[in-house]
Amino acid sequence: MAHVELNDLVKEFDDVTAVDGVSLDIPDESFTVLVGPSGCGKTTTLRLIAGLERATDGEIRIGDEVVNDQRAYERDIAMVFQNYALYPHKTVRENMRFGLEQHDTPEDTITQRVTEAAELLQINDLLDRRPSELSGGQQQRVALGRAIVRDPAVFLMDEPLSNLDAKLRVQMRAELNKLHEELSTTTVYVTHDQVEAMTLADQIAVMDDGQIQQVGEPTYVYTNPRNMFVAGFLGSPSMNFIEGTLEESGGKFELNLGTDTHDVPDEFIDQLEGHLGERVVLGIRPENIALNQDGVPSNVHPATVQVVEPQGEKTVLELNLDTGETIKAAVDPDTTVEMGDSVNLRFDRDSLQYFDPKTGRSLTHEPKPERKAAV
Repeated sequence: MAHVELNDLVKEFDDVTAVDGVSLDIPDESFTVLVGPSGCGKTTTLRLIAGLERATDGEIRIGDEVVNDQRAYERDIAMVFQNYALYPHKTVRENMRFGLEQHDTPEDTITQRVTEAAELLQINDLLDRRPSELSGGQQQRVALGRAIVRDPAVFLMDEPLSNLDAKLRVQMRAELNKLHEELSTTTVYVTHDQVEAMTLADQIAVMDDGQIQQVGEPTYVYTNPRNMFVAGFLGSPSMNFIEGTLEESGGKFELNLGTDTHDVPDEFIDQLEGHLGERVVLGIRPENIALNQDGVPSNVHPATVQVVEPQGEKTVLELNLDTGETIKAAVDPDTTVEMGDSVNLRFDRDSLQYFDPKTGRSLTHEPKPERKAAV
């Protein structure tokens, strides 16, 4: 096993900088997920670790060794690709053996490793089939098996579940979790799917525009986003952003939203007092909005229901605030509202976030010691 360390990593393609000064510590035996939208640099970062791309600048360490000048086969890594990359003319057994044969591994070792990996992945009965005779989920297991038999220091996975249907993705996420528990191999996993990132990772690194925006434990990053990009990227539906002017009234802070006001909880006064008179963005996640149709407490926000989307475990409402802004709320599935209904919204005070609209930086982010990341 080995930890992986990236220091000021840069990759340029002509006049495009795909990876822009990324620094990240990936602990030994961890499951680290690089997550972000298409084109953010996550796959290029993975390919740099793998040795499939050569870094323009910066340093890559696997264990105690700088591997920048090593070829892919010298780095003691195994990679699982999005398209599985199985040899169509070879059987499952032959696909799993191939990498070991190329490294002149003794025959008894090859047989033992293939047998153990097949048992672990429950593909013993598939060993004599060819890839064309397998389902997508079975091919994915074979691709994992081919990586496992290598017994590498690091697994690298590039969106390995993206070709599976929704039900099978859920099943395979659980299988990957079990697999990591059993093998404890350092794993770097790339995905644009935030659900995969949140459910699989020990730590996530959220990327955008070639840079890491934030890194940390999934729940911490979700509840304490460092900026508006992270806050908006994680979560489905994504976080609502409502902009207003920060004002003081009777010793209290409030956000003037135009035709409505939002009372700022006292615990945020110290963090926000330097921004009085400025534009500030309020962030609230859909699941932290409740309906108060009876108009009970103070600090509720009038809105009109525009769209009702039942989604089984929740109902997502699209609402127009009296200020003219559109937001979403995720409410209990038995909530009875219809399009055109007038409702009052209450925001969970413990889940509020405030941001600088110019920089996108969180004004109320709670710092926590994090593993090294370039921001």
